[in-house]
Amino acid sequence: MNSEIPSYGLWGLVVLNSAVFIFFAFSFFKPQTRRDWRSFGAFSAFLVALFTEMYGFPLTIYFLSGWLQSHYPEVNWLTHDSGHLLEMLFGWQGSPHFGPFHLLSTVFIGGGFYLIAAGWRTLYAAQKDGELATTGLYAYVRHPQYVGFVLIMFGFLLQWPTLLTLIMFPVLLWMYSRLSITEEREAEKTFGEAWQHYAAKTPRFFPRLRDLERKVRR
Repeated sequence: MNSEIPSYGLWGLVVLNSAVFIFFAFSFFKPQTRRDWRSFGAFSAFLVALFTEMYGFPLTIYFLSGWLQSHYPEVNWLTHDSGHLLEMLFGWQGSPHFGPFHLLSTVFIGGGFYLIAAGWRTLYAAQKDGELATTGLYAYVRHPQYVGFVLIMFGFLLQWPTLLTLIMFPVLLWMYSRLSITEEREAEKTFGEAWQHYAAKTPRFFPRLRDLERKVRR
């Protein structure tokens, strides 16, 4: 890395990257209710915390600097590439942007945005007609958009793990779980037996393997 280019303190990039990813998520998720805004706000806070450490101030690196330097003295932990902790800890020799964890993170992030976008199209059409969303991704799981948010956050954890986002991640998992239960109670009041029949055959977050196999065979 060019020594004249600062590794951190790039607060403009913090703002830019946070805004871009939050805008993408907003355009796909389109929060409407207070509950939607709470879930979207928590996701946005995760992204801000992530990019703050990625481009602003590497709090995790500084906090773990003693342990990292003693166990990995060959690594210059002040460079930006060293923030890809998993690649560094597993001894990846090439550019961390082409490392296995970074590439895998891209798959999770891209898949997450796809679930949010595709799930919204189905949900919007169902809400417009006053119906229960049961087609598309909703035929496999009851909350594909929440699954999408989790995949994006997990992907970023693989790409750039930080202490703060590691703490936030299980909290957000719990939050989305509680929100999904609240939504289901409201859906049951609205749709009654139709919801009960749908919930009985459709998992909440994890699709059944036989359902995915059936789709592949079609």
